[in-house]
Amino acid sequence: MHWFQKTISLGARRRGFHLVTSEIVSRLPELSSVRRGIVHLFIQHTSASLTINENADPSVRSDLERHFNVLAPEDAPYYAHDSEGPDDMPAHIKSSLLGTSLTIPVTDGSLNLGTWQGIYLCEHRDRGGNRSIVATLWGE
Repeated sequence: MHWFQKTISLGARRRGFHLVTSEIVSRLPELSSVRRGIVHLFIQHTSASLTINENADPSVRSDLERHFNVLAPEDAPYYAHDSEGPDDMPAHIKSSLLGTSLTIPVTDGSLNLGTWQGIYLCEHRDRGGNRSIVATLWGE
């Protein structure tokens, strides 16, 4: 079994749910050498998250954005943490709900995702900047 680790930088995106599967795969050419294994993806931020969901219909991503904005609204009067702007505390809540990491099986050099599954970068800030994802690959 072999281990490999690298940090992938994803460019800044507007707030929303962004399909990044192909971008991550293109930055992990090491996947092709793994017959059987796993890749673990960890985002190093507290106001963005990762999730796996529908990869075909973009309305899923916009529906998720609208739903999470209802769950964690901006300018809620009960937020104490508001020094970084009205989108900051809601971003922390959304990140906690969705999570900071994914573990995906690798089979014959490819991510073993379902037919309709894709990796989302969930940007919860209006201007979040570049995002760093640590990818750890383990396999044979």
